[in-house]
This record gives sequence, C-alpha cells and structure tokens, in this order.
Amino acid sequence: MRPTVLDPLFAAITSLDGVGPKLAGLLQTLLVGHGQTVRVRDLLFHLPSGLIDRRERSEVLSAGQGAIVTLTLRIDRHQPPGRAQKTSPYRVYAQDETGEIALTYFRAQPRWLENLLPIGETMLVSGKVEWFNGRAQMVHPDFVAPIAEAEQLSLVEPIYPMTAGLSGKVLRKAISEALSRLPNLDEWIDESVVARQTFPRFADALKRLHDPQDAIDLDPSGASLRRLAYDEFLANQLALALSRRKMRALSGRSLSGDGHLVSSLQSALPFSLTHAQESAIAEIHADMKSPERMLRLLQGDVGAGKTVVALMAMARAAEAGVQSALLAPTEILARQHALGLSKLCEAVGLRLELLTGRDTGKARARKLERLASGETQIVVGTHALFQEGVDYHDLGLVVVDEQHRFGVHQRLTLTEKGKRADLLVMTATPIPRTLVLAAFGDMDVSRLAGKPAGRKPITTVALPDERLPDIVQRIGSAIEQGDRVYWVCPLVEESEKSDLTAAEDRAGVLRQFFGDKVGLVHGRMSGEDKDAAMAAFKAGETAIIVATTVIEVGVDVPDASIIVIEHAERFGLSQLHQLRGRVGRGDKPSSCVLLYRPPLGQTAQARLKIMRETEDGFRIAEEDLKLRGEGDLLGTQQSGMPFFRLAKLEHHADLMEIARDDARLMLNQDPDLKSERGEALRTLLYLFGKDEAVRLLRSG
Repeated sequence: MRPTVLDPLFAAITSLDGVGPKLAGLLQTLLVGHGQTVRVRDLLFHLPSGLIDRRERSEVLSAGQGAIVTLTLRIDRHQPPGRAQKTSPYRVYAQDETGEIALTYFRAQPRWLENLLPIGETMLVSGKVEWFNGRAQMVHPDFVAPIAEAEQLSLVEPIYPMTAGLSGKVLRKAISEALSRLPNLDEWIDESVVARQTFPRFADALKRLHDPQDAIDLDPSGASLRRLAYDEFLANQLALALSRRKMRALSGRSLSGDGHLVSSLQSALPFSLTHAQESAIAEIHADMKSPERMLRLLQGDVGAGKTVVALMAMARAAEAGVQSALLAPTEILARQHALGLSKLCEAVGLRLELLTGRDTGKARARKLERLASGETQIVVGTHALFQEGVDYHDLGLVVVDEQHRFGVHQRLTLTEKGKRADLLVMTATPIPRTLVLAAFGDMDVSRLAGKPAGRKPITTVALPDERLPDIVQRIGSAIEQGDRVYWVCPLVEESEKSDLTAAEDRAGVLRQFFGDKVGLVHGRMSGEDKDAAMAAFKAGETAIIVATTVIEVGVDVPDASIIVIEHAERFGLSQLHQLRGRVGRGDKPSSCVLLYRPPLGQTAQARLKIMRETEDGFRIAEEDLKLRGEGDLLGTQQSGMPFFRLAKLEHHADLMEIARDDARLMLNQDPDLKSERGEALRTLLYLFGKDEAVRLLRSG
C-alpha cells in the first residue's frame, strides 16, 4: 500500500549502479545492522558529520600546522624505504617557489606511487600539512592530479561516518547515485510553517546536506537540517497521535468507587501526601471515572512517591470491582514493590500477590487460580504477568513501572489481557520535556516534582580517587554509628579492555577492613542470590553493599545514608542522579561521594559540577540532554525510546513542540488523511518507517 512515488527510495541498495553484493554488505553494516534490508532511503538518510574545505590555495611556506590546503607542486624525487626499513614510510619530495614538502605514504606500492607522482611533473596536491623541525609533510594526500585535471578536485567534500573496508570515495559515489533517484514529493508541511521557518523543500534539503558548500550547511541550526528534523518529528508525532486515537477508540469504561479503600489507605500511610501526589491522584481518578480509556504517564523524580500514587489508583480500581496489574522491569524491583505495598494492602483488606517467572508447580497454579477467580485484586510481577496461560477475572488497570525499559511499541498489547483496561505508566527517570513528547506524546502526563516531607537533602562531593583511604576511614566511622553504605562500581570483574575497578575486586579490598560486613550484588548473580544479598543489607546483617548499577532504580533501603560511586566520570548525569537517589530515603542526613580519576575532561567536569549544584532530576535531565544528546541519554536503541536518524533533540527541541501541535491540527482537520495534503502526510509516514501508523488509519 506504500505510494508508488516512494518505490525508488525503498528499492534494494543493489539496484544502484556500482553497488554489488560486497559493497551492499558493507552498507548494511554501516546503515541498518545485520539481518535488516538496506534500502536507497537508508543511504540518503546517512548524513555527513563534517566536511573538508580545500578551497584554501596555499604555498608550502605559508601553510599552517594542521591546515587542509591545496598546493601546486613540482615532483622532485622519490625516497623509498631501505630494505632493512620495511616499516618506514615512502616519501616523495616536491616543492614550489617557497619551499619543499614531503608527501608521505605508509605501506604503499612503489610502482603505483611512481605512476601517481612522476618526477618532473607539476601536480595539484591536497591534504593536511604538518610541520616537524621546520620541515613540512603531508601524510597520504586526499587528492593528487595533474594540473590539467584540476577540475576533478572536489573543493568542498562531505565527510561521513564510516565502517571498516569502505572508502569515502565509494560511499560518496553510491550516495550521488541515490540522490539521482530522489523523486519530487508533494509538500506535506503547511505553507505558513515553511515560510515562518524558512524551510527548503525536502529533496532540496537532502541534496544540500550531501553537497554542502559551507560548514553552515551541516550545522544543526542550518535550514536544511532543521527541515529534515521537523519532518522526522512530524512523522513521530502523527504516529503517536494515531496510536492514541486507536487506543481511545477501543473505548474504556468508567471505573469509580465510593472512596472507602482510598480513604483507608491514606489514613494508613505513615506520612502525609504531598500536594503534587494529591494532584496526580485526582488526575488519575478523573481519567478512570471517564468512559474513555486512560493513557497517562506518571513522571516523578527519584523518591517523589510514585508508587503510593499508583497504589491509590489500584485501590480505586478495586472499589470499582476490577483487578490491577503492576508490571516491573526486573524481578528484584517486582519483589520490592510487592514487599513495600503488601503491608498497606493488608491494613485495608486488599489481596495482593507476587507473580514472577520463579513461581513454579502447585504454588504457581494456586496463584493463577486466585487471579482467574478474582480473589487476587492486585498482582505485581515482571512481563510474566502477560504470558500465555495467565488469565484474569476482570483486569481493569495496568500500571507499568519504568516504561522505557519495555519499549514503546508494547503499549497496544499490554492491556490485551483485560477488558479495555486503563493504562498508567510510571517512570522514575526524569526525562526532558522533548523526550517526553517524543516517546509519550500519545499520553497525558502527571509530573511529581519535589520529595515527600521529611526527606533530608543529600550532600554531594566529588573527590579524586587518591582520597580513597580517607573515604574508607570515614565509612568505618559511619558504620560504627549504624549507617549503611552503597559502593557502586561500573564492572563486575577486571577486564583487559578496561581499567575500571571491578565490583568483586573492590568488595575483596573492603572485606580486608570490614570483614563479613561487606556484601556484593551484581547483574550476573542469580535472582535468589541478589535477593539474599539485598535482604541481608536491608536487615543490617551487612553494612556495606558493593554493587554494579543493578541497584540504580527502585531499590529502597531507608537506613542507607552514604553512597560512593567509583569512576563517577564514566557515568551519565541521569544515571548518577538515579544512583544518588538510593540514599536520602530515611530521616538521616545523607552523603554521595563521586569518586573520579583525574584528569577530568570538560564534559565530565560539567557533569560533576551539576551533581554538586542540584538534586532536581528534571534540571539534571535537561543538562544531560545538552551534554550527551538523546542517543546516549537513555540508551535509546536498547530502551525502546524513539531513535531519530536526522533530528538531534539537543539542537531541535523547539521543533518537537511545533510538530506536536501541527500533527494534532492536521488530524483534527483531516482525521483520515484523505485530502491532497493528507496523502502527502501518508507518504511522510512511510518515508520515516511509520507503516504501523498508516495501518491504524486503514483499520479506522
């Protein structure tokens, strides 16, 4: 059903002249990865990362260190390496009126160089000049040709991300061939937006990016990249809006109750709800009462109290006579949720059960029976909750914790176990507003700012690793006073490829000082061993837990008041903030020690400075986006967050808001995209791989 005008762009890469099986394999590795079909479109969307400007015509003497210049040279002599110096370079000496330069080649064939650079010929040579001891050299010139062939020199040449075995010349030729297939597509952007943003046409933007005339052409603020970023955002927002409409069309049902369970729960809490929690609960209860299906994201900072808000929603569902399922990304977090919620549920007469892949035999069968009969009102677990053979009496509410770990595309299937079940998504990872729009633009958002009353601020310090003995001494004093300590290391064991201190090694060192008070937990341990290590730490049987980032999200030990993060310079800001959030959960003053190995780079210095300045996860997330870009912020390709090929959220955030508003307006004016512009928008959706969104249109 894809428009035929796009056929040239979705043709296999081997349809291009000069692209055989070997080159196609290299392009597949570079553009889409193993197992996926690489198409002409993928080549066009592979944008340059920079350019080489050879317009500076220079003389040898005036060429600056590291400058890329084009020289007119007479070839004087060849100096091949001696027989005993096979690893030495082959040098060709050439000169102009101002001085001499050595054209240097490694592992080159002498005969090939003799033909390329004949003695006595005047040649045009382009490349980077380097000076050593007053002598100029150019290693592997980019371009060499007789003066008569000067017109062949590309004065401004785009530079692309590459893969081993692929040359820039071959890639540029393939892209040039792909550009010749670019069809003239109808405009999908409103004329007023085009004029206001000074956007070129889609095809013109692509052509300019692949044939830049100046650095501004490749700048994120340039018109061409902004145009393509908007197109990609618009496709993303249209797809999310259509997904939302589909979910809404599967009309929900009104879930309301008399408030007795919610009121009892609130009375049973050992603390008062914050204003932000009360507002979020009110928004969620209003959604549940509405006959439309709830699609809401509950976004909170570390320790903001999201789980209590979710429990209030599940209590309201129980009042309405339906079941709730709380889906956690890991077994350790599912068990912690079940443990933390069970006491409150018991206090008000709610039946809660834990169901994970570890349940087997008769015990599992009994749990499934209680779930199918409706005896169990709330079930907590991992993705096992939605496996075949797990049946519910009447599932009315699905709560998903840490949604970005499951993948956006699972939303439509998460609620299939229930009858038009409401969906509440929680994340403890503060996400910049633009990323929220990109990943959750189809959902309403409740944001929990601040922390519950009684939480103490966390003192954060950054220290070089040479202060390690002082830190160990300080920890010794702290655990004598009953404090508990997290010690976080990036790796499990020493690797030849890394100098990072391993968790196992660090635990061994600390045990020399503190004996069996030191525990260890990491991702390679079995679920039972992880649970046992965390239980011992929580109970106070161990006072120090050495861990990898397995303790990043959700682990809750209120008595832990110190966290040491080793090699803090290697972590991203958001991850450092998540780790710091493991302390400061009780009523004790807490500390976070960021241990780093100097010297620090500029970005690492900026990260540690921000960590010392603020505990506001939302500000930290925005700063992280600026420092790292969305590709690294959440590990987008692994996390299910959207992956943008052309747009860069750290540069194009303003366009996301415009695209969101435009997408809503377009669908309001033309719900089925049947108009002339609507057809162009369908083309846009296919172009950016949103085929599923078009299928939603066809299915009504």
